[in-house]
Amino acid sequence: MNFRTMQAANRRKTFGLLMGMGILMWCVVYASLTYFGGSTAGIVPIAVGIALISVWGSYYGSDKLVLTMTGAKLIQESDNPKLFGLIHEVIIASGMPMPKVAIVVDSAPNAFATGRNPEHALIAFTTGILDAMDRDQLQGVIAHEMAHVANRDTLVSAVAATTAGAIAIVSDMLTRMMFFGGRRDNNGNGNPIALVFSLIILILAPIAAIMLKSAISRKRESLADATAVSFTRNPAGLRSALEILASDSTVVQQRSTAVAHIWIESPLDSKSVSKLFSTHPPIQERIAVLKSMESLS
Repeated sequence: MNFRTMQAANRRKTFGLLMGMGILMWCVVYASLTYFGGSTAGIVPIAVGIALISVWGSYYGSDKLVLTMTGAKLIQESDNPKLFGLIHEVIIASGMPMPKVAIVVDSAPNAFATGRNPEHALIAFTTGILDAMDRDQLQGVIAHEMAHVANRDTLVSAVAATTAGAIAIVSDMLTRMMFFGGRRDNNGNGNPIALVFSLIILILAPIAAIMLKSAISRKRESLADATAVSFTRNPAGLRSALEILASDSTVVQQRSTAVAHIWIESPLDSKSVSKLFSTHPPIQERIAVLKSMESLS
């Protein structure tokens, strides 16, 4: 599989997963109307509104919010000319504008990108990753992070989070109504099988939404790997960088679940997180894919 094939495949899968979240939202609405009747229709726009305000507010201020949550500090070119030189090489290859650059004082090797669009992008590196990697490896990491910006992954994540949030809010409100004796408009008449099916959907939908959101995040990581190779034409650089990350057991101090998905390697304990809920593909799988690209180049 070359990088173009991988890019196309991951874009198709992302679109399919987003469609799946839309279908799941439709199922939740249908289940609520089946179980409670038309009286619950007003809950849906309320839930969507709450999700939009919370998620999209964070989306528009994502660079400032992430700086605060990770402890990253903005730097100028004079602070690290070699790092900026590598970033300039990648932005020339990608045709993208220069992002803001930040440093996280942390011995664990890691990096992330954020920002609502290329004009408001920010990429950050831990001091650990700058110390651990050589030029080609660091170029691969930079290309991976710039790929997230180029692919509008912050936007995709915001869409997924909004839908998942709305599903969770609707399901929670309706489940509480069930426990507190909510009644249907038609005095309880209806197909018992449909009512049981609706109840199951309302209970399981939030879990399914989280799984879909995590799957979308995994596909965007794989897409970023492939896009990075399209920028550098050097899969060995990123592959070698991931091997260093795989062999290092340290994790960043700021490892909140709220920002775990933005790092190049998840700071969460992979052993304690099911693959279905993981925001990143297993790093060995990513390394294997990049090795296969090397054999074709």
